[in-house]
Amino acid sequence: MKFLAAIIFILSFPLSFLIFLILKIFGKGPAIFKQIRIGKDKKEFIIYKFRTMTNNKVTFFGKILRKLGLDELPQLLNIIKGEMAFVGPRPLTQFDIDRLEWNDKRYIDRWSVKPGITGQAQLITICDKNLSIKEDLEYIKNKSVSLDIKIILKSIIIPIIGKRKMKKNESTS
Repeated sequence: MKFLAAIIFILSFPLSFLIFLILKIFGKGPAIFKQIRIGKDKKEFIIYKFRTMTNNKVTFFGKILRKLGLDELPQLLNIIKGEMAFVGPRPLTQFDIDRLEWNDKRYIDRWSVKPGITGQAQLITICDKNLSIKEDLEYIKNKSVSLDIKIILKSIIIPIIGKRKMKKNESTS
């Protein structure tokens, strides 16, 4: 996975550099957002993203980056460093883990895999802590290359057609 992430990083570098320049020229603060997250085996790591917010408000350009998932391009560095995977549970802050009350032993399996740039729980339309943990644990239980490919393909399609249309298409299939 590290090799594939390195190839994608190199191929996407011109786009990443353009985004970086736009953020530096028109934005306030650093172009790269860094934050401590909790990864595999509950080890801390620093996640990298393109900055999409200023003063706790998503910027116009930030909305575009988020909609297209381009704010997460710097996370390829996290994969190259071995801290993340392409697919896995969302990397959370300790604050989020405490807020969601996921410190309990019932959720220990969630920390047995690397967090991902995308994941099964991120594809659902309803934002609910119980559903999210259920999806994360189901992913871990059924983890496979074919499931990862399916999640990656959905993650590419969803920004184009939207979560609701994707859900509707799945229910009619």
